[in-house]
Amino acid sequence: MTIKDLQPSIVWNNFYSITRCPRPSKHEEIIRKFLLDWAKQHKIEAFTDETGNVIMRVPATPGYEKLKTVVLQGHMDMVPQKNADVAHDFLKDPIETWVDGEWLRAKGTTLGADNGLGVALAMAVAESPDVKHGPIEILVTYDEETGMTGAQALKPGVLKGDILINLDSETEGELYVGCAGGLDATASARYARKREPRRALCYSLAVKGCQGGHSGMDIILCRANANRLIARVLLPLLERCGVKLIDLEGGTLRNAIPREAFATVYVAKDKLAAAQRAVKRVAKALKAEYAATDPKLEVVFEPYKPAPGEVCDPQDCKYVEEEAAIRFVRAILACPDGVERMSDAMPGMVETSNNLAMVQIYRGKFFVKCLMRSSVDSAKMALASRMESVFKLAGCSIRFTGGYSGWAPNASSEILAVMKKVYKDMFGKEPQVMAIHAGLECGILSGAYPHWDMVSMGPTLLSPHSPDERAYIPSVQKVWDFLRKVLVNIPAK
Repeated sequence: MTIKDLQPSIVWNNFYSITRCPRPSKHEEIIRKFLLDWAKQHKIEAFTDETGNVIMRVPATPGYEKLKTVVLQGHMDMVPQKNADVAHDFLKDPIETWVDGEWLRAKGTTLGADNGLGVALAMAVAESPDVKHGPIEILVTYDEETGMTGAQALKPGVLKGDILINLDSETEGELYVGCAGGLDATASARYARKREPRRALCYSLAVKGCQGGHSGMDIILCRANANRLIARVLLPLLERCGVKLIDLEGGTLRNAIPREAFATVYVAKDKLAAAQRAVKRVAKALKAEYAATDPKLEVVFEPYKPAPGEVCDPQDCKYVEEEAAIRFVRAILACPDGVERMSDAMPGMVETSNNLAMVQIYRGKFFVKCLMRSSVDSAKMALASRMESVFKLAGCSIRFTGGYSGWAPNASSEILAVMKKVYKDMFGKEPQVMAIHAGLECGILSGAYPHWDMVSMGPTLLSPHSPDERAYIPSVQKVWDFLRKVLVNIPAK
């Protein structure tokens, strides 16, 4: 069985077409053109706004013209993550999928169901002659994953809708009415380098096999952060084994929990045995600590193996000045990471967190990039102050960018009441009404369209933002059926 055999075919065929379009964040040219061409083929009005969001307009089914206009919204970009042993160019290659029982997966990469399935659902509504609906607008934003740039750039007045149904949630049966705000932090510094005598041994240190995941949705799972773990391994090597740090790199995206981190070091021959024992000791502790959440975690310490294109030639490499190396590694360890506080307002939901997302020490430059999230703005800023203190004590500068507030729930939402009733009528139980510890675009879009009545929904996805991302196939049928029924029950203007 392949993706083309799945039901509802109208949704899965659209998603298949989307998987053929390379579309990492900030490189949406191919998917944007595809969406415009698809709309033209189906005789659907479509255009881009002045910044690059794609907007489609679908007239009401005859007899339903008096219903309020609904905006179906998703984003066109995806998170480009792959396993280290997979050859895949996200700028050129399509996503290859396979059916694993009731799940759809990708072959060693992110699947892009976040948010390709949401876009596919909106496209299916637009083209299906069987869906009864009032006026529909489809908004497909760009660069959601790395800055929500398209949502932030959307101008008032471009859309005429009254209700927004965001299709970017990741659990069927849950309706989201609120989300966390976010803030990016970047700490940086410069350092002096020294040249090591050639008698030293050059070794590679790697922490890999972590599950990673979405830095909002999956942060509550307390999975291993490869950046923090490699710092735990490095500190005793630097402090007690005379190891010299050449470079360090871990993580690739702010909104993905780091799965791998790598360092290159010098080890004196007479200190090698002690260094190996230290690595083994810390690795044993880490594997025990994360046995449940990251069973494939491994720590590898082995002789450096030069390869074509490697940035570090062990015969001509400088290392980080000793005091600076220890200071930076301690700062990585001290940086807040993971769940900071659970919500009092919504039990079971994370209120505030930080993802220690990206670390690099290379050729005289050190940086750390983080993504903070919170449903409470003051808590987010308090966490930022703590982070600023950590890195300034380590001699670094720090800047904060990309901040946005969360989306506050609306208890009197008319569309929420409709969706709750429809769901119970269809499936015999109440949907869960929740807020999400992730940055849905609803909060930003409400700044330009404060009158919008908004709810977010979607099919069930697991481990988005990682190569383990997978979509639960039966949930897509349920969401499709539910969305169709909701559209026919939209209130009149």
